[in-house]
Amino acid sequence: MTQEKHTISLMVENIPGVLSRIAGLFSGRGFNIESICAAPTMDRLVTRITITTRGDESIMEQINKQLNKLVNIIKVQDLTETDFVEREMALVKVKAEPGNRAEILRLVDIFRCKVVDVSPTHYTIEVTGTAEKLGALLELLKMVGVKEIARTGSIAMAREKK
Repeated sequence: MTQEKHTISLMVENIPGVLSRIAGLFSGRGFNIESICAAPTMDRLVTRITITTRGDESIMEQINKQLNKLVNIIKVQDLTETDFVEREMALVKVKAEPGNRAEILRLVDIFRCKVVDVSPTHYTIEVTGTAEKLGALLELLKMVGVKEIARTGSIAMAREKK
């Protein structure tokens, strides 16, 4: 059975404990959360939560049914079978020695990133894009020396019908 990646978008009531109950649902049934991101929407009473996980069709059906049963969940949408926009952000701290600074800045330009902090020995780079874009940049930055990474995980939104 194929463990396909799924991106689930949840609209939930913005109250304490909702995120904990969702995480508990996953862990209690042995499902893994690859990434989870939560933030309030334009309506301060509603939070959007984006979860990425892996599972076959029967596992995903069970996850969706269980999520829909939780109190405080307004809407559950598995975006995987729809057209959607997905982004991730990362901060990457790299060694910036005099011999490799030009190469780092060239990669920053190619990948449309930003240097957001500079020290005598390190640059901190902000990159936004798909997980594949982040992975490609990180692979190239390994050559100059990645010291630290902080990633947000995916956020996603369904596209409007044309």
